[in-house]
Amino acid sequence: MNPRFVGIPEVTEVPSVAVVIDVMRAFTVAAWAFARGAERIVLASSESEALELKEGHSGWLALKDGAPAAGFDAVNSPGLITSAALAGRTVVQKTTAGTVGALAVADAPLVLCASFVVASATARFLRAEGAGPVTFVVTGEDGRADEDLACAEYIGQRVALGDVEAAPYLHRARASRAAADLADGLRRGYQGVHPDDVELCLEPDRFSFAMVARREEAITVLRPVEVSGD
Repeated sequence: MNPRFVGIPEVTEVPSVAVVIDVMRAFTVAAWAFARGAERIVLASSESEALELKEGHSGWLALKDGAPAAGFDAVNSPGLITSAALAGRTVVQKTTAGTVGALAVADAPLVLCASFVVASATARFLRAEGAGPVTFVVTGEDGRADEDLACAEYIGQRVALGDVEAAPYLHRARASRAAADLADGLRRGYQGVHPDDVELCLEPDRFSFAMVARREEAITVLRPVEVSGD
């Protein structure tokens, strides 16, 4: 598979296959949104664009990271999205890292967005596609976020070897700066953080679908694609 691991600033050309990783929390939230029945997720480049898209389409919902804000229906927290009623809805998502990384490679022929909860399904999708060189976009900390890098490496090993033990990769993610920041935010009572967020982000292979991003007219749309088991 010849994987390459890059941060968002290192995306200087369009890769043939891109897997965009955001474990804590964008693409864990996206996966849970699909599990709650969302039909599609539109990736926005800014909060203002997210609100414009929502306002221009009846029934669409808007989601952002950080604290709740006027006009937005949800925040980027898996613990809060697990009880959302999203059946048949379109969700517009804007986050600091995940959506930025996905939009940076949106012109690639194949773009997958992933986190631990869809890691094995993502690997199965790549194997089924016979994907050649894969560029993993590690969105956190300009490519240095260990929770994202660990997830990327786990997916890469699942593609290459099939059955791989997740525990060492999850251990790295649990010890990451992002996990510590979420725990600190919870202690400080920050809005937009739920007590279950870290654990939900570290639940490997929860879902059997991959998440494929494609250009649809003028927007980039993420949809779930069911992947059969090994």
